[in-house]
Amino acid sequence: VSTQSTGCLLLIVERQMRASTLIFALLISSIALVTAEVYFAETFDKNWESRWVKAYPKKAENADGEWGWSAGKFYNDAEKDKGLQTTQDAKFYTISAEFPKEFSNRGKDLIIQYTVKFEQNIDCGGGYLKIYPASLDQENMNSESEYNIMFGPDICGSSTRRVHVIFSHNGKNHLIKKEIRPETDEFTHIYRLVVKPDNTYEVYIDGDKKESGSLEEDWDILPPKQIKDPNAHKPSDWVDEKEIPDPEDKKPEGWDDIPAEIPDPEATKPDDWDEDLDGEWEAPQIPNPEYKGVWKAKQIPNPAYKGEWVHPLIDNPDYQPNSNLYAYDSFKYVGIDVWQVKSGTIFDNILVTDSEKEADKWLKEWEVQKEGEKKAYDEHKEEERKKAEAEKETKEADEEAETEDDKDEL
Repeated sequence: VSTQSTGCLLLIVERQMRASTLIFALLISSIALVTAEVYFAETFDKNWESRWVKAYPKKAENADGEWGWSAGKFYNDAEKDKGLQTTQDAKFYTISAEFPKEFSNRGKDLIIQYTVKFEQNIDCGGGYLKIYPASLDQENMNSESEYNIMFGPDICGSSTRRVHVIFSHNGKNHLIKKEIRPETDEFTHIYRLVVKPDNTYEVYIDGDKKESGSLEEDWDILPPKQIKDPNAHKPSDWVDEKEIPDPEDKKPEGWDDIPAEIPDPEATKPDDWDEDLDGEWEAPQIPNPEYKGVWKAKQIPNPAYKGEWVHPLIDNPDYQPNSNLYAYDSFKYVGIDVWQVKSGTIFDNILVTDSEKEADKWLKEWEVQKEGEKKAYDEHKEEERKKAEAEKETKEADEEAETEDDKDEL
């Protein structure tokens, strides 16, 4: 076989291999597109009430708030930006929607994404979602209803400002141990939680990754891998004082003779002081500038110091690894169950899916909304400024006219 023939043969084989690789890649992509699922998508059109069930758990106390449908005071698109809005101050809000079908996230990514707008410049209230199993009773839903996942911002004053990521396991709700700060301005922000089959998670706000890690490490769902050895105890002769009083240090002579207070040398007896009636006059006491306090020997390093005693750890017999912390067998409902002091929050664009591509598509739509919303906000604030200025001028003119009338009457 000639060298030229061999080269041609190798070229043909190489091309066939490339073609096979390309076909395989396209096949994998096609499978991914087919298997990607959107479990729930809600943009709150005019028929939203046919899909959502309101609950009134605080009816007896008259503490349930009414929901509105609004894009708010400023927006990019008057219709597209309409969402579910809280409308009454100091109320509880409870509402839920059913997924088209029940699903499990075993072996798949779970993505929960939505937008929330604290247009009222929120002072205290929740802006989170809860994802429920099929056991939820929608009409009787309340704060005690069992959920699988709770995700989203919670704000109250300056002390509570966090993004909740709570997983429920065996009837107990487990809060994330990390602190994730939410957005607290008046604009629409998009929150995303990704839970993966390898027991990891990611939290995004406005497309930026804010936190990620392991479900086992960042939640106390499982018992700790190690515990303090119950049979280990600090030795009775263990010295853990880093410093001791210097035995060579001596108290200066006359230290204790200096009083803490002395008579005020600038005080004088009042002219009307009557010793027969008031007794012998004594100057009031003031702090003695010469007083140095109780004497203490200076501290020196303790030569017997052994360091801080560390309790030995042992493997926890109650610990069992769990590769399915991420997994729930039943997802069937999404709900909002919050309390708000000042109302006005708008929930919108709720997406539950296993497709990052679908979530990114909604993210791009939010990016368009964000630009238009900022422009509308500036215009809205300018209108408010002009209105306030006009009202002030009217008030001043009315007051001036009132003053003139008073003068005429005089």
